Amino acid sequence: MALDFTGIPARIVTDRQIALPASLLAIGAFDGVHRGHQALIRTMVAEARAAQLPAVVWTFDPPPKVHFGRAAQLLPLPEKLSRIAALGPDWIVVASFTAAYARRSPAAFLADLARIGPQQIHVGADFRFGARQQGDVALLAERFPVALAPPTCCAAGETISSSRIRALQAAGQRDEATRLLAPPPALMALGAALLTHDIRHREDDHVWI
Repeated sequence: MALDFTGIPARIVTDRQIALPASLLAIGAFDGVHRGHQALIRTMVAEARAAQLPAVVWTFDPPPKVHFGRAAQLLPLPEKLSRIAALGPDWIVVASFTAAYARRSPAAFLADLARIGPQQIHVGADFRFGARQQGDVALLAERFPVALAPPTCCAAGETISSSRIRALQAAGQRDEATRLLAPPPALMALGAALLTHDIRHREDDHVWI
């Protein structure tokens, strides 16, 4: 996997630290940053470059399924952020998925997104948001232009997903799981980690533009 850096470090912020007049956006838990996630993010970044707009990846820590105890986390957050940075976004937004965050309404999440002026949002077809997963892609599309990512399949024709990777790991098929995760070479991952600017630990009420 080649790195997609523009030469400018990807800035890592919380969801309370960013406001933009316009952007292109990819949203997801991105647990594992597997080949399907990579394809979604790469498509968004390419379109952002063509439109000369900031490319933003919006993700959650921990992934919602992990928070609710329905799955084990595939990657620790620093590695996840490094792998996302390797795909070339300008911004990586990390929303802390706490119990309070999980109780927020779909409208509150849509208001968060509105602060960065999404001209298009790239998501998977099963994306849900808000308390009790009340928000779905149809509701998201009522507010913003939405591009649904097509499924990414392995050589056998099966859809690549975090759930499938966990199942492969549980069955001892770690080589196949690694192929679906498609991790970058170690030196590339290190380069991505160095070419980020993490400002999450500054004051949350300071909005960056």
